[in-house]
Amino acid sequence: MNILDKIIAYKRKEVAGRKAVTSMADLEKSPAFARPVLSLKQFLLDDSKTGIIAEFKRQSPSKGVINGEADVVAVTTAYAQNGASGLSVLTDAGFFGGSTEDLVKARVNQIPILRKDFIIDEYQIVEAKAMGADVILLIAACLTPADVKRLAAFAQSLQLEVLLELHGEEELEHICEETVLVGINNRNLKTFAVDIERSLAMALRIPAGKVKIAESGISSVENIRLFRDHGFRGFLIGENFMKEPNPGLAFEQFVKAIQ
Repeated sequence: MNILDKIIAYKRKEVAGRKAVTSMADLEKSPAFARPVLSLKQFLLDDSKTGIIAEFKRQSPSKGVINGEADVVAVTTAYAQNGASGLSVLTDAGFFGGSTEDLVKARVNQIPILRKDFIIDEYQIVEAKAMGADVILLIAACLTPADVKRLAAFAQSLQLEVLLELHGEEELEHICEETVLVGINNRNLKTFAVDIERSLAMALRIPAGKVKIAESGISSVENIRLFRDHGFRGFLIGENFMKEPNPGLAFEQFVKAIQ
């Protein structure tokens, strides 16, 4: 059983437990559920913005604790004030040290927020909207094409956008009408090795009209320029900033280097 299989097995138990405590009807009563949703697609296509989806991440299975001391409000506010096109907030507790509370706190920012988690059930999508998220992540590696279409359509019914994450060419069949934002993860899920060239080759096979987003392993201004040259409009970056003592300052300096 690889790490992804372990995460999904854990996630099924976690979701069942959360359902037993809080119903969908109760989630829909959350004040955040009624707020107008912000479009990550629009923010990424705005040429006046950086295209960076800046991530708040405390730890990961491959790296362990990355930054256990960072304050989610301070970091995400610095991201937003220095030109981030969107925020990504980890809500998985078991493997990434995230929480629902992190996303709720990050909602003080008026830019789109992606709920970064392993979504396998409609319940988690209702949760995302109740937290104040604008976008959900669907990971092709742990879903069938039919699962992606069903969950993406459900998200759309709640006015949430969907980011579909791909890791290999065999997952291109997961792309559907409901998945306008398509991310290519540069990191191999099994080996955790980063291969940007593989991502660039995959990008050529993504249908026209989709907004391409590069994910993971982006650590330099040159990476951003290379991806932009290949039609990418979004760049999800977390560890590169979160590994620094002051992630917000690291982001500010990175943006200045791009400009």
